[in-house]
Amino acid sequence: MRFAHVTPPGAAEPRLAVIRDDEALVVEELFPGAPRFLEDLIAGGDELLEQVRDASATAGAGHPVSGLPFASALLAPPVILAIGLNYAAHSSELGLKTDSTPTVFVLWPNSLSGHDATTTWPRSLSESVDYEAELGVIIGRPAKDVEPETALDHVWGYTVVNDITARDIQYSEAQWSRCKSFDGFTPTGPYVVTADEVADPQDLHIWTVLDGHTLQDASTGQMVRPVATLISHLSKSATLLPGTLISTGSPGGAGYSRDPQVFLRDRSTVTVGIDGIGELTTHCRITD
Repeated sequence: MRFAHVTPPGAAEPRLAVIRDDEALVVEELFPGAPRFLEDLIAGGDELLEQVRDASATAGAGHPVSGLPFASALLAPPVILAIGLNYAAHSSELGLKTDSTPTVFVLWPNSLSGHDATTTWPRSLSESVDYEAELGVIIGRPAKDVEPETALDHVWGYTVVNDITARDIQYSEAQWSRCKSFDGFTPTGPYVVTADEVADPQDLHIWTVLDGHTLQDASTGQMVRPVATLISHLSKSATLLPGTLISTGSPGGAGYSRDPQVFLRDRSTVTVGIDGIGELTTHCRITD
């Protein structure tokens, strides 16, 4: 199934919707007590998901998806964990060494934004802002001390993440959270695809188009550590709670490494996508 947070006509805030073809079915309208947000649906487990699946299959017409405002794929995840240097080509182009264990950092919740939103930052903070297409993994069942062989059983679904990064700040500070956590620097969505729709998370085409030019074009099979290994590693030290979002790293092709360098400019439009999951567009504005 495919879900999104959209703002239906006349609504004041986003609501969870089932995306059925070109229609959005607001979940809370399907039956009494239906979940309003994705986090509520995840918390309800397999039984609630099946109830939503059955109700949406027989529901009438929904709202046309075209023109609906999107919010972040997750509105209030318990934590956003990001993995750095998880593609060898990206590590090499940034001049950074892939460590023997994953590079892990946390993204701040204020950085979340949705598809087709505008992300704004002041020129005084950074003029070296970069894009990073990433596969987002959403945990469905608590994961504690799991092995790679069973790690994917804990995945609820997948989404698309653009891990926008202020490169000058990244290279001037030891920690990476701030350079990637400006307001709106973590667009996610538009859709969340349930895990059963993705046969192999290591066999997905991932790409970035900036102002009409394809700048990243790769496969998730090029990850240094696959999704199952990342979940297992993270679960050894802390329980991964339902709704946790893991951003699994970006392939090569970052703007920082290009000659000449390519950064997000005022009025740039950047779309990152993963075939079978979705295309996530962000509009950029730089203020003086």
